[in-house]
Amino acid sequence: MTATISANPVPSPAAPRSRLFVTVGRAALFMGALAFVPPALSLAHIAEAQADQLALEQARPASFADLAAKVTPAVVNISSSRKVADQDKPQLPQFPKGSPFEEFFKQFEEQQGGGQRPMRKAMSLGSGFVIDPSGYVVTNNHVIEESTDITVTLADGTEYPAKLIGTDPKTDLALLKVEPKAPLPFVPWGDSDKARVGDWVMAVGNPFGLGGSVTTGIVSARSRDIHEGPFDDFLQIDAAINQGNSGGPTFDMNGHVVGINTAIFSPSGGSVGIGFAIPSNLAKTVVAELREKGSIERGWLGVEIQQVTPDLAKGVGLDEPKGAIIANIDPDSPAAKADLQPGDVVLAFNGTKVMEMRDLPRLVASADPGSTATIDILRDGREKEISVEIGKLKSEAVASNDNQPGDGSESAILGARLAALTPQAREAFGLDADAKGVVIVDLAEDSPLVDQGLKVGDVIERVGNSDVTDPAEITRLAEAARKSDRPVLVLLVNRDGRDQFVAVNLKQA
Repeated sequence: MTATISANPVPSPAAPRSRLFVTVGRAALFMGALAFVPPALSLAHIAEAQADQLALEQARPASFADLAAKVTPAVVNISSSRKVADQDKPQLPQFPKGSPFEEFFKQFEEQQGGGQRPMRKAMSLGSGFVIDPSGYVVTNNHVIEESTDITVTLADGTEYPAKLIGTDPKTDLALLKVEPKAPLPFVPWGDSDKARVGDWVMAVGNPFGLGGSVTTGIVSARSRDIHEGPFDDFLQIDAAINQGNSGGPTFDMNGHVVGINTAIFSPSGGSVGIGFAIPSNLAKTVVAELREKGSIERGWLGVEIQQVTPDLAKGVGLDEPKGAIIANIDPDSPAAKADLQPGDVVLAFNGTKVMEMRDLPRLVASADPGSTATIDILRDGREKEISVEIGKLKSEAVASNDNQPGDGSESAILGARLAALTPQAREAFGLDADAKGVVIVDLAEDSPLVDQGLKVGDVIERVGNSDVTDPAEITRLAEAARKSDRPVLVLLVNRDGRDQFVAVNLKQA
């Protein structure tokens, strides 16, 4: 059965669970120790091991009861309703105009109230938490998305109708407001950057609609990208998270919110100990802007980027794979106006290093539209600093990572047959009239270009820093690269109007 990512707030019946704890006592450290001490293991080493074990036991909390009592009053249940089409009503068949059945079924539909499915109310349950005593509540966007009515239920059972202040689908966050008669219990934000792998955490929420529930575990990993959005940077925790926990908080041992429970990885829909929480340092900036403006404004650069692979790193002159390589630039974008170019490797943005491709979209998005940013790039083997005025993101990604013809000259290299872009080649492969470069007309099964995902019909626009229009140019540049101290061929390839860089290691080829 294939494992899936689940972020569904709709509850379903809870299944019984059991958990087995196995404890290895300290006696295991002493067994045989008095009978025989290996030469390499002195009594000092044994004493040190015993001290380390004792320190671990003292660090382990005896109970989470005090922490739970402190924070649970600020955790709320959220129920919302929305109108959906009634799937129980059968959809009547459609007949060609003029068919003898058309008039009969038309009359039948009119008797049944028309051909459209009636709407019904669907309920959704999730979790949230109060961040301000005046009644501001944080939850996931998917918990209240498209809702017509939202109700917040406090830990003591008090219910309040909630007003939606704002949402941010890109980070799956929403901010609600209730009007309490008295100040509400609330919880403070924590510093998720200080959450270390192995730290204790406690998740609180409304699993399967059962009401306030507490689970505990540790931070299993940081900076998880689960391909749910352009700004994925999740904390992975092993505290049990189930349907209905969405939007609930994850606390550190001081009772500070370090994450917002959002999704699980599960082959069954239930918890298997792999849950994902939005880091508090990301969430609190988004929530603050939602509270102030009701919406989010993000910076925009206007580039398409790729991950720098080991071969690409060699090809562009990096000692190690890092940064984000620009594959394409929007012609009317801040990047174009700042003279950024395809092939530039972004190494830092406003002084923050870009270690992976996915770092750049988050950094650009966090920049204020209209502000000036400095971008450190690698171009032609040399580092350079460029200033750019950040634009405002509309609906597109800040930096996306999408990733017998002719009578002209042909050439065969690296198991590929290449041809110039003649009118016949353009017609045969459906290429635009303004396409430039050299088209791949045939590929051997063992071609290294196949290993890089290239296909017949792809257009090679550039090799290294040189634009190419003749297959012979690619042959010449490949031979020169093969003899150099950096035998990696970096190709800029266009497929269906989108550019991407490909690195071919000529030694391996």
